[in-house]
Formats: sequence, structure tokens, C-alpha cells
Amino acid sequence: MDMHCTPDSVVIRPSILYFGTPIILITTRNPDGSTDITPMSSAWALADRVVIGLTSDGQGLANLLRERECVLNLADTAQHESIERLAPTTGRDPVPAWKRDIGYRHEPDKFALACWHALPSSTVAAPRIAESPLQLEARLSHALACQLDAWRGQAGGYVILELEVLRVHAHAEIVIPGTQHIDPARYHPLFYVFRHYFGRGSRLGRTFKAEV
Repeated sequence: MDMHCTPDSVVIRPSILYFGTPIILITTRNPDGSTDITPMSSAWALADRVVIGLTSDGQGLANLLRERECVLNLADTAQHESIERLAPTTGRDPVPAWKRDIGYRHEPDKFALACWHALPSSTVAAPRIAESPLQLEARLSHALACQLDAWRGQAGGYVILELEVLRVHAHAEIVIPGTQHIDPARYHPLFYVFRHYFGRGSRLGRTFKAEV
């Protein structure tokens, strides 16, 4: 009898591939000096760089390309209801046709809608979100526009952006006292998993590179 059975698998074609990444709330400055908040979950980090992907017709992207700076506010599990209030809104006016057709509406004051508070940044013009446990002030290094066949006639494509992190702000309660390290037991990021909100589970172990 074969004791090394493997699970059955099937070939599928999911409509999206959000297989579980942290939600980031990008704050950027609008042309009139007000703030736009863009929730997104397409990001990865290496050293002091964060690479993100945004659809090509959003207000947050337009602001980021113009100002060349932003704040990446890492969402906490406690913020999920506020994020969902923001989800069907856009800072773009008029609302792009493809977004209007699926229920988006224009929202000029996203801080008020989410019931969040703005904090001044140290190195960029856009404010930070006080309720987010990690706030990364960042400057745009590179941008690459890409066309996606499935989106033609709708969003039109996406842009990959490489950001250099200039300064990191963290809630004191998630920092290990006397160190520069985040306490992973006290940090509760919010994940976007196939269009559902999830928190993290219990710790399973740690890599040999872990410093704490």
C-alpha cells in the first residue's frame, strides 16, 4: 500500500489571483492639496524597496506619478470595515466608465468616510494614517506601464512602481523595546485572500534569519 499519497488537484481558471497579500493603504496628495487613499494588495518588499502594482486610471496612481512620493500605510485587522467602506469609491472625477459600471462612486474625502485621522509625514507631503500600525514614507524610483489584454477597453492596463522607503513609523506597541524590530506576535496585518479579508493565524515557526 502506498503511504505517500498526494492530494488530488484540478486545473482551474480563477478570475483573480489574490492568493493572500497584505493590504496597503496608499496616501497621496491630490492637485488641490487634499489627500487620496488607495487601498491595494499587490505589493512585495526587498531591502528598502517596495514594488507595487496599480491600475492605470486611478487617482492615486496619477498623484504618485506627479508627486513622485507617497505613504504606504500597512493595514491592521481592526481596519477592515473602514477599508470596505472605501472599496467602492474613487478619487477620480468623473468616475472611469468601467468603474462606474460595477458600482464605484466618487469620494473626495476618504479620511472622513473611513473615520481615520491624518498625521503629518517627515519626508513627503502626503499624510500618514494614524490608525495603521506601520507607515512607510516612500519616494518613487521607477515606473513601468503594462498593457493587459483582459483589461483592454476597461482599466486599460496597470503600472508597476518601485518605491524607496525613506522613513518607517510604527506604533510603539508593536516594537520590541530597545530594538529596531517589529514584534511579530503583536503585529496583526490584514490580508486580502481571493477578495476576502483575513487576519494572520498562530505562529508556525521562524526562519533561521529571524533576529528575534
